[in-house]
Amino acid sequence: MNVRRGSIVITGASSGLGAEMARQFAASGYDLGLAARRADRLDDLRKEVLDAHPERRVEVATLDVTDGDAVHAVVTDLDRRLGGIDRLIANAGTGQGAALGTGGWEANRITAETNFVAVLAQADAAMEIFRRQGSGHLVLISSMSAIRGMRRSMTTYAASKAGVAAAAEGLRAENLKGVDISVIHPGYIASEMNAHVRERTPFLVDTPTGVRAMVAAIERRRKKAYVPAWPWVPIGVAMRILPLSAVRKLT
Repeated sequence: MNVRRGSIVITGASSGLGAEMARQFAASGYDLGLAARRADRLDDLRKEVLDAHPERRVEVATLDVTDGDAVHAVVTDLDRRLGGIDRLIANAGTGQGAALGTGGWEANRITAETNFVAVLAQADAAMEIFRRQGSGHLVLISSMSAIRGMRRSMTTYAASKAGVAAAAEGLRAENLKGVDISVIHPGYIASEMNAHVRERTPFLVDTPTGVRAMVAAIERRRKKAYVPAWPWVPIGVAMRILPLSAVRKLT
């Protein structure tokens, strides 16, 4: 596709859902700013995207999202290099965790900082740009686990993703003209993060299929989306009303 539709910055773009979003958004006409810690993988992805879509512009930046100052500097630089940012997708995250009180504090601290505090930094950096230009689309990637508290190794992960959803709602409550805020709640989509549990994960879909559902919801600028819609929309309804004893069987 030769028509440029805009520019998107994606964090956590070196693998998994972020890398696949980059492929699909490039195919539909977007220029990309890709940020992640692993520079070699970003370079490989950039080459892959440009080989498939030479008309696109792809800028890459090495970034540890837990460094708030670096987040602001990188987002500002990508805004300059791309000639403006129309959408930022705060996708970077981690799935580490342990049951509280079992010696896993460090893993839980990393998860909380990466999945929540770092997302606030990304949102802050993006919103500075969007407020100034009077337009933009901020997309925060949460999780189906954000709907209810989860047990054992999922407790901190679920809490961090619930915080992301609350941050999105708070921003949306400002009702800023020209600025859209979306929160996406993926169900089980195959990625590097869940590779070790795929054989026992129900309703798991492959990465391209799951990301197509995410991209479709993002393109429609949905305020909140459970993806893929089947079976996660009805599961989401059930999770809200079922007793905790039933919800805990999902983890």
